[in-house]
Amino acid sequence: MPRPTARVLTLLELLQSGGTRTVAELAGRLGVEGRTVRRYVDQLIDLDVPVESVRGRYGGYRLAPGYRLPPLMLSDDEALAVLLGLVAGRRAGLTTTQHTANETASAKIRRVLPKHVAGRLDALLEALAFTDQAGEFDAPDAGVLLTVADAVRHRRPVSIRYADRDGRRSERTLHAYGIVAHAGRWYVTGKDARIGEDRTFRLDRIVDARILPGSFEAPVGTGPAQRVLSGFATAEYRHEVTLRIHGTVEQIRAHLPVSVASLEEHEPEAGQDRTTERWLRVELRAERLDWLPPVLASLDRPFVIERPDELRGLVTALAERLASRARQA
Repeated sequence: MPRPTARVLTLLELLQSGGTRTVAELAGRLGVEGRTVRRYVDQLIDLDVPVESVRGRYGGYRLAPGYRLPPLMLSDDEALAVLLGLVAGRRAGLTTTQHTANETASAKIRRVLPKHVAGRLDALLEALAFTDQAGEFDAPDAGVLLTVADAVRHRRPVSIRYADRDGRRSERTLHAYGIVAHAGRWYVTGKDARIGEDRTFRLDRIVDARILPGSFEAPVGTGPAQRVLSGFATAEYRHEVTLRIHGTVEQIRAHLPVSVASLEEHEPEAGQDRTTERWLRVELRAERLDWLPPVLASLDRPFVIERPDELRGLVTALAERLASRARQA
């Protein structure tokens, strides 16, 4: 027969699953009488677990938000899921500036894992491989991240102090549409109220954020993620590249995604399938051009370089190197 302490912990686990649980339901799950359930609830309250009583026909008990996190009950699979999420988040750079929080949270969960579960986790981590190297990114401040998220949720303007790549600081009022995680970094996209145009900001460069009075209407249509990717493709860089490529949208996008290039699609002729190969205009901006010739070679589609002339020379040089090496015995 389970000991009373075990039943109290089981009660806590039932309440943590959410919703209101009736006394009869809890008594049935614990195998005790109703008055014993009430005694167990009192024990949880004595431990500062915020349990509140709900009156009425469908009343019972539920967990209320407290001033601190109550003891958390996780099943074996839930513990593994949380630890894997911490590992993946740390590797991708999607953590806050409190890097130690990730480590200490992992250590606390691992410390209380049963040996057989810890062994399963170690086996999984040993077998797990990633296709890229772990990122080293500047992570956002947790307070800034949560403040901006609150502004997005309630459609409230937010005042931010922002430092650009050169360290120049400015203060802006942003109507934030959403937060986007991309390539190991956090971004917020929205309208800069001062200039009336959409802008995207790296959250790790926001020094301070403060919600302002008022509200705004978010635009319909393009979502925050698409806005961020489109912004990357049209950002100001050293070179402006225009190509015409013969192929399908899917073939081109496999090598030049939305975050890299904008693609001008032409309406197919009557009776023509949208997936049919045809000439499409591709525009992108880049700080360097040396990565483009290998991409065009891997694309393996007919293409025309409209600009810049420098790219033609790089493509020709790559073709000559490949031809020379192919002739070697």
